[in-house]
Amino acid sequence: MELALHGKKLIVTGGTRGIGRGIVLAAARAGADVLTCYRQESEAVDSLTAALKETAGDHHVLRADVGDTAEVDRLVGEAKDRFGRLDGIVNNAGVISHIPFAELPAEEWSRILDTNLTAAYRIIQQALPLLGAGSSVVNIGSRGAAAGIPLRAHYTAAKAAMIGLTRSLAKELGPQGIRVNVVAPGVIETEAFATMPADRADGMRATYSRKTALARLGTVEELAGPVLFLLSDAAAYITGETLNVDGGI
Repeated sequence: MELALHGKKLIVTGGTRGIGRGIVLAAARAGADVLTCYRQESEAVDSLTAALKETAGDHHVLRADVGDTAEVDRLVGEAKDRFGRLDGIVNNAGVISHIPFAELPAEEWSRILDTNLTAAYRIIQQALPLLGAGSSVVNIGSRGAAAGIPLRAHYTAAKAAMIGLTRSLAKELGPQGIRVNVVAPGVIETEAFATMPADRADGMRATYSRKTALARLGTVEELAGPVLFLLSDAAAYITGETLNVDGGI
């Protein structure tokens, strides 16, 4: 089955690196018109912009910090001006830090929740007038939401709350034909592994391979596929679900 997204208009937040970049490129190659955003200028922004220029469709890479409500509203406004409607949203942008709970500052708690959770609330809410029957929202969660991760209480809390938000919105927006689901990745090998010291990267691969049924880390492409499925009409009767893409961790 081809996961065709021909003509669909999408927002994918945090699309210049890692999982987000994989989703943006896969969606564009599947025929969607994609608007994505980034927080800071980088080579990754330039290279994604170049790659999208070589991909058929109406694609845009814009600067917006989704941790800032005003920036979120501006991003949705850009989607309205450029596309006129939205067929899908992927709330992918996220930040993480590793801090013992006893030392976790209030401002860091807020920063992590604002970017990982509040941004999704605001984007979906502001985009509702652009979403019609058959549209799909995919929230990128984390397998850690169910497992719990030491030193990441703030991040884990945000991702766990994303599941509750998703299930509530699936029921509230379902009568309008809007589907809302979570994709929860396990350990995905992104380009960040290439910037680590080789011994650390090898150690992480070995550690998580031992913990995973498929005995390896996932790839960005293996995560993008399920996201495209949920965005596509092939998933027209799926909503309120959390799809774990974790290799059986």
